[in-house]
Amino acid sequence: MMSHTIIVTPRKRPLNPIQRRALQLLALAQGFTRRTLVGLVRAELATARHEIVKAGDKTIDVGRVRITAAGRWAVEG
Repeated sequence: MMSHTIIVTPRKRPLNPIQRRALQLLALAQGFTRRTLVGLVRAELATARHEIVKAGDKTIDVGRVRITAAGRWAVEG
């Protein structure tokens, strides 16, 4: 698996509520094993897609996992 480093400059404006929530969700998404994600996909609580994305002159291998309607319902209880 390839690893990429992205360097950005700090923001001078505060985050709006939607940006803050998105960052919180991204922070929570780290550290899950493939086995856990596969289990969610098999239970139809999430979907997974493999994509090749071009960023400038580089090609990046991306795995995209999304929650399904059933997954959102399970989270909301």
